[in-house]
Amino acid sequence: MPIYEYYCRRCTAKFEQLRPIVRADEPATCAKGHAGATRTLSVFAAVSKGADGEFEMMPSSGGGCACGGGGCGCGH
Repeated sequence: MPIYEYYCRRCTAKFEQLRPIVRADEPATCAKGHAGATRTLSVFAAVSKGADGEFEMMPSSGGGCACGGGGCGCGH
């Protein structure tokens, strides 16, 4: 099962929840018991140590394609 991120507007808590894909968009309940938390977009950054020893941002695959640049039929 995937982990999804949710946001509770009542207490402004951000939290993760393990849920089946079919329930991903259903409202969740935060740790304080507030019902109605909404699913948010998960954002992350990929970094790598460059040849000079400094950390640098990794380039994206372009276009936001989840397949990483081919093989899924998305056109990227």
